Amino acid sequence: MLRLIPFFTTETQLIAALRRGESRAHKVAYERFSGRMLAVCMRYCANRDDAEEVMIDGFMRVFEKISQFREDGSFEGWIRRIMVTESLMFLRKNKQWRQEIPIDDVTVEPDYAWADTAIHENDLLRMVNQLPDGYRTVFNLYAIEGYNHAEIAELLGISEGTSKSQLSRARAILQANIAKAEQEQQTNGQATKLRKKSS
Repeated sequence: MLRLIPFFTTETQLIAALRRGESRAHKVAYERFSGRMLAVCMRYCANRDDAEEVMIDGFMRVFEKISQFREDGSFEGWIRRIMVTESLMFLRKNKQWRQEIPIDDVTVEPDYAWADTAIHENDLLRMVNQLPDGYRTVFNLYAIEGYNHAEIAELLGISEGTSKSQLSRARAILQANIAKAEQEQQTNGQATKLRKKSS
């Protein structure tokens, strides 16, 4: 007898099947969201292996907690929050997010104009990924996930001053790296023009 494999045409059907614990729904959810969720985890974890481990743990948490999804917001957004939480738990367990830095009283926000550059998004993401763990974690939570400093402090068990300090330092490093990358682009562009003129 031919067994029909369920196909979930809507997100509502998928969520209902996940609530029933259907293994096919687990597979579909993983296939549908794993690429984007791996990217989320890789923003927090130092290497791909760690990010994949965190993502798999995150999906296990999604399947365990699916009854808590209230459907009053985006399902993907709900999964994403779980992935961020799992990433932070991993960093906290491995103490990778804590930086031994002096806590400065940061009262002046840095210039935001640095972000309005011609640099490619992939280059910017690479620069963010190269930040020290603590800086990268705070930057991602603040600039990408939209948490405020009070929320970040609570999530990481640090003071608001430390959160502000790490964000400021992350931005300073990114500003310097972006300026360097733009200078290299200009230098390479001028060299290309000179080669064309001489040929």
